[in-house]
Amino acid sequence: MKRILGLAILFACSCVLPAQVLDTSVCEILKNPQAFNGKMVRVKGTVVAGFDEFVVKGTGCGQKVNGIWLAYPEGTKGKAGPAAILQLQPAKNFAGTVAAVERAPVTLDKNKDFKQFDSLLSTPVKGGGMCLGCVRYEVSATLVGRLDGAVPELKRDGKGRIVGISGFGNLNAYAARLVLQSVTDVAGQEIDPAKAAGVTAPGAGSGATVASLFGSGSVLQDQPKRAIGAFGKEGDDNGVGVDFTGANEASPKAEQRGTSSSPDGVLFNCTLDGERLKGDAMGRAMTHLGEHIADLRNPEAGTEAAGMYQLEYRAWLTTMLGAIGAGQKSLTLPGGYMIWNSAWPTADLNKNTDNALTGFLANEALLSK
Repeated sequence: MKRILGLAILFACSCVLPAQVLDTSVCEILKNPQAFNGKMVRVKGTVVAGFDEFVVKGTGCGQKVNGIWLAYPEGTKGKAGPAAILQLQPAKNFAGTVAAVERAPVTLDKNKDFKQFDSLLSTPVKGGGMCLGCVRYEVSATLVGRLDGAVPELKRDGKGRIVGISGFGNLNAYAARLVLQSVTDVAGQEIDPAKAAGVTAPGAGSGATVASLFGSGSVLQDQPKRAIGAFGKEGDDNGVGVDFTGANEASPKAEQRGTSSSPDGVLFNCTLDGERLKGDAMGRAMTHLGEHIADLRNPEAGTEAAGMYQLEYRAWLTTMLGAIGAGQKSLTLPGGYMIWNSAWPTADLNKNTDNALTGFLANEALLSK
C-alpha cells in the first residue's frame, strides 16, 4: 500500500511540473521553426516595435524574414507593439481546409522587468516631421515563452484564389512567434537616426525607380486611390475589417475559420493603434495596409508571386505617394530612414527614396529578397 501511495504521489507531482525551457537562439529557431513548435524556449535578443513590426531580431540568420514575431498572451493589455498590421484569416466560406490548432496557454509575469520592457518599447520618438510608427528605444533582453512554428504561406490554386493561409504577424509572413511568459535582463538602447545616413548614401540602393515597381501600365498618382479603394465603401461586406485597439496579443480566434464570409473566402483583418497614429499618420497607415490588401487580393501583372520584401517596398512607395499628394513635407520610417523630402530636387527623388527603402528593409525590417 505504501508503495502504491508513493507512486500515486510521484505521478501527481509529475503532472504539475513546469514545462522544460530550451535555451536557444533566434537564428537556430528560424532554421527550423516547426521543430520548436509548442515548446517553451529562452532566447537572448533585441526587440523592436516599429510601424508593422513587433519582433525579436535575427541579424545574420540568412532568411527572407529574419525575425521572430513577438506577442503578449491574450488579455495582457500592454502598450508596446506594432502601430499597424494586416493579418489574413480563413473566412467562413474559405475554399481550403483549416486545421484545428491547440496551443498551451501562457501566463505572463507582469513584474517590474516586464513593465520596464513594455514602457521602453512604447516610448514615442522625439522630433518634428512624420515618422510612422517610430519609437525611441529598441530593447535587448532575455525572453522566455511558448514558441509557435509554421511554414508561412499564402497558397493559391490554379485560378489565383488563396486556398492556404499560415504564418504569424504582419502579412502572416513570420515562420515563428514567441508568446511571452517572462522577460529579464532588460536594457534599452536609444535608436540613433544618424545611423541610417551611411546606409542611404548615394549608390546604396537597388537602382529601382518608382515607376518600375508598378509596371509601365500604372498611373503612379492612382496608386494611393487604389489602396484606399481596397477597404471598400462604408457598409460593404467585402471581408475587410478594421480595428483600432492594437495588435500585440496572440488571439486563438485569429488562427480559426472566421464567422463571416467574404467574396474570395479570405478575411483581411487590419489593426491600427489609434494612440500612435494620429491625424495624417492614420491616413498614411491606411494607405499602406490598403496597398497590401490590393496586392494580395488583386495583384497587378507580374506581382502575383511577390514576397514580403517586394510587398513592403510597394506599400511604402504607395504610402510615400499618398504623403506627396497630401502635401506632406517629409516622411520618415523607423530607424531614421527618410523616404520623402519636399526639399529634394526632382532628379534625386528615385535615388533617395530607393536608397532609403533598401536600407530600411534590409537593416530595420530585416527582410531579404
